Amino acid sequence: MLGWFDAREAKAFGAALASDFIRQVAPKQHLPQKKFAQKAEAALAKIGRDVAEFRKSHRLNVYTRAQLTNQFKWAMKDAGYDDDYVDKLTDWLILKL
Repeated sequence: MLGWFDAREAKAFGAALASDFIRQVAPKQHLPQKKFAQKAEAALAKIGRDVAEFRKSHRLNVYTRAQLTNQFKWAMKDAGYDDDYVDKLTDWLILKL
């Protein structure tokens, strides 16, 4: 039962996902909307593949999913992305989990 609350790996993975996205699509870049969208789409495709791999080797429950997405969300907000954009990305991540 105590293993149910162990979210260390999920939190680390959520932070790693955010770090990957930030590295590929920096929030402070002044890119045209089309170029930003292309970079974001490529980054999300990679994140989608990473999430699929993570799910194969880790059983996620409600608590660990919440911890993972919360870690992702706050790392993105701390990086300077717009709140609405972060919410949309987090919703997308929730659907992938």
